[in-house]
Amino acid sequence: MHCLVTAGPTWEPLDRVRRLTNFSTGTLGTALANQLAAAGHSVRLLRSETATAPLPVAAVESVPFSSGSDLAARFLERATDGPIAIFHAAAVGDFSVGRTFETNDDGEARLISSGKISTRNGSLWVELRPTPKLLHDLRDWYPQALVVGWKYEVDGNREEVLGKARAQMNECRTDACVANGPAHGPGFTLLTRTGQQSVAAPGDLIGELMKLLH
Repeated sequence: MHCLVTAGPTWEPLDRVRRLTNFSTGTLGTALANQLAAAGHSVRLLRSETATAPLPVAAVESVPFSSGSDLAARFLERATDGPIAIFHAAAVGDFSVGRTFETNDDGEARLISSGKISTRNGSLWVELRPTPKLLHDLRDWYPQALVVGWKYEVDGNREEVLGKARAQMNECRTDACVANGPAHGPGFTLLTRTGQQSVAAPGDLIGELMKLLH
């Protein structure tokens, strides 16, 4: 089976030297790609250029990405009507940077644009714009794919996280979802169309994900 795995965070520029990004090392996605390759699958890993996890094994084709739009372009370059498995583990940022303003002592805001915004400008107001949901588009780009998404939540409780994971599966037409994060609590829950499986460690999760290909 040909597999497409994503790993690590996207980032969005504030100016030419600063960026907005997510906390993610790319460890889980890279480890999954390695295990899939070891099992004989053809694996392409879309890996953030800022991922800090060890590089994948030589059997994995690694393609770097930067921003959310760059990752979308990498997906579109490889769109296919054929069978493929997609494990979308990347931490895609929910916001990009829009306009930036500085304020004076009277509270008046002035739009600014600079390759490197000076700290002498004082406090700044930065507009954050929601980014497109890549997972929502994957079914259109890969109509025959097995698509696995992720739902990481900080606030709430496990049942609320699992509810959001099920909603994601319905809205994005995915086949499975991995739920985790502080709101979920320790470990992971892998939800599929037929049920759910709780696992404690990343290695156990990878094993359950690989079973989806059988």
